[in-house]
Formats: sequence, C-alpha cells, structure tokens
Amino acid sequence: MNLSKLITDDRAVSPVIGVILMVAITVILAAVIGTFVLGLGDSVSQNSPSASFDYEFNSSNTSVVITHAGGDSLNADQISVGGLNKTWESSSQGAWETGTITAGSATGENEYVSDEVRVIWTSDDGSSSQTIGSRSTP
Repeated sequence: MNLSKLITDDRAVSPVIGVILMVAITVILAAVIGTFVLGLGDSVSQNSPSASFDYEFNSSNTSVVITHAGGDSLNADQISVGGLNKTWESSSQGAWETGTITAGSATGENEYVSDEVRVIWTSDDGSSSQTIGSRSTP
C-alpha cells in the first residue's frame, strides 16, 4: 500500500463539501419557509416603538399628565393609557386622539385609579400589544 498516494489523494473532498453545503442550504430554506407558513413571520415585522414619557402626578386630585418626552413618533390610534378612571381625554397641549404623537406633545389630565399608569402600544392589526412606558403612582 502506498501511503503517500493516500495523503495526496483529494478527489473525495469536493463532493463531501458540496453535500454538506446542500444540506445546510436546505435546512435554512425549510426553516424560513416554515416560519412564514406557520404565521410566525408576521409578528417578527411588527416591532413596538421606543419612546420615553414624563409623568406629572397631582396627588390632591389623583390626576396625571403624560408628555411624550422623546423617541419614536407614535400613531395615536395605536396608543392607549391604562390605570385610569376613564378613557383618556386629550387637551389643547397636544391631542393624543388622532394623528401622530411627537416629542413634546402632552395629554390632558385624567384621574388614576391603580398603582401604575401605563402607556400601551397596540399593533396595526391588533394582534399584539406592549407597554412602552409606565410609572408607579405616588
């Protein structure tokens, strides 16, 4: 047996690498297609916005004013406020009822009734929601 010929013989290397690459590509394609077929791809594309809020609590009448302090602009139709006595009412400082909520726009006063006031974002199709801002009440 000629050992030097076995060491220098590389005819089988190329087909083995080719098979490994084909299997890897097949597995990746199957995972991507499976994700979208099962509907998991829809939720990946809907990321919640990043925003910060200032909260001004008035403990004498248990009310709060929330101001968009910075970050992404928000669609008012996708924003709600939790932990309040009634539906949020906007003020002349900047309405959160329709349009785009930008940094500096404030809401009107509203009574809070829980230990925490939350700003909640809901996706366009209503399939997911996330708290994007919260503050404990005094």
